[in-house]
Amino acid sequence: MDIILLKDIDKVGYKHEVVSVKPGYGRNYLIPQGKALLANASNMKRLAEFKKREERSEMAKLDLYKDLVEKIGSQTLKIGAKAGKEGKIFGSVTNVQISSALKEQLDVDVERRKIQMPEEVKFIGSYEATLNLHPEVVTNVAFEVVEE
Repeated sequence: MDIILLKDIDKVGYKHEVVSVKPGYGRNYLIPQGKALLANASNMKRLAEFKKREERSEMAKLDLYKDLVEKIGSQTLKIGAKAGKEGKIFGSVTNVQISSALKEQLDVDVERRKIQMPEEVKFIGSYEATLNLHPEVVTNVAFEVVEE
């Protein structure tokens, strides 16, 4: 069953993407919850309209994203973690922790989905994450994992 996603859904797809899902999942969950539309001819025409509207709103946010990049600048975030003797931390640092550190330390609110981690962060040290705020605004944020 082909559907048009109206929201980003983990492990399925991104907003305004046409994806194929199992009929029961689409019919019983995604469509009734308002997270998707059936991908028929009339809804495909509406998809172009949705994309144009979304693009206009993203262009309005472009200046906001550029201000966020300037605010972040070359500052380094400090993320505390419990670690063992060799510097291996218990668990790992995720994009959720980066998002909350940006909010606490720099007063910048970035959605966790827009943060891409370089690799699994399992040791104390310095790393960089990529912020995909907009197709035209991509920046890196440095963070340091320190022992609590």
